[in-house]
Amino acid sequence: MARPDPAKAALIQPNADHRYEVTVDDLPLSCPMPGMHLWNSHPRVYLPVEATGSAKCPYCGAVYILSGAAAHAH
Repeated sequence: MARPDPAKAALIQPNADHRYEVTVDDLPLSCPMPGMHLWNSHPRVYLPVEATGSAKCPYCGAVYILSGAAAHAH
């Protein structure tokens, strides 16, 4: 999920989905992500998705999967 241009895209509803696919363009990864409504969400937390290719938000339980994670895994 590339970061949307705020001037061109509607904001994404946070915590509406529980699984998000993200790309290296979304790094550093935070939940809620830029481009999501923040007024009704939890505090922003940064997630280390690069280490394993996935990360789970400790606040809302959303799972983020890094596209191409197999290519980036060590």
